[in-house]
Amino acid sequence: MRPDPTRRVGGATRVRGNDNLMFESDPLPPRARETARIDPRLLEILVCPVTRATLSYDSARQELISRAAKLAYPIRDGVPIMLPEEARPLED
Repeated sequence: MRPDPTRRVGGATRVRGNDNLMFESDPLPPRARETARIDPRLLEILVCPVTRATLSYDSARQELISRAAKLAYPIRDGVPIMLPEEARPLED
């Protein structure tokens, strides 16, 4: 008998070899979640790690923009990646 390739983790199901968790209460598939808006409360808390300036949200590109540092931090699977080496430089 072959083992089940899925594993329950809390309220989520993890498929072997796949780091993405699908929560049973989450009606959106992973690709649809990427285009969902970021929580405004999170935007109030996050600051640019380089300048400590506030960030603005670009929903079309799924990025958090630091005008002070001229960097755009990507949002992947709904998670802001706040690493300067992962950020895209902004043109003037």
